[in-house]
Amino acid sequence: MEIKDLITIDSEILGGEVVFKGTRVPVETLFDHLEAGISLEEFLDDFPSVTKEQAIAALEVAKKLLTSTNVELQTLLKEL
Repeated sequence: MEIKDLITIDSEILGGEVVFKGTRVPVETLFDHLEAGISLEEFLDDFPSVTKEQAIAALEVAKKLLTSTNVELQTLLKEL
């Protein structure tokens, strides 16, 4: 799944927060749930407008970003 098919950023939807495409569910909500120990299945039950494919794709994007060997990305992460 391409990123453009995964998320939407629109100032008319939740003030421009990054949301799962076709929903009003912020992507950050997925990570907040997982951080709190809530399972992926429970997240999907809580937000039925988000598909399992979308949630897994978001996690895969995060994994790729955080495990990239790209020098520019490593530099950016060091600045955080």
